[in-house]
Amino acid sequence: FDRQPAEYRAHVLPQHGARLVIEAGATGGWWRYVEGRGTVLGIDEFGHSAPAKVLFEHFGFTVAAVVATAKKLL
Repeated sequence: FDRQPAEYRAHVLPQHGARLVIEAGATGGWWRYVEGRGTVLGIDEFGHSAPAKVLFEHFGFTVAAVVATAKKLL
């Protein structure tokens, strides 16, 4: 993505509005795309073991949690 032309990057990530990134893994690389105008939901911890549904609920990867986070950004 970073090697794409600036016009393409601006089309995919417009300069206006809030940004919400949802990553079922480490969030580190995503913050540069949020650019201080939103948040990244992800898992920055290691060592948890459980069925995916249980982990997703624990880390806030539910429809309700994502919607609530998005509403806070508006």
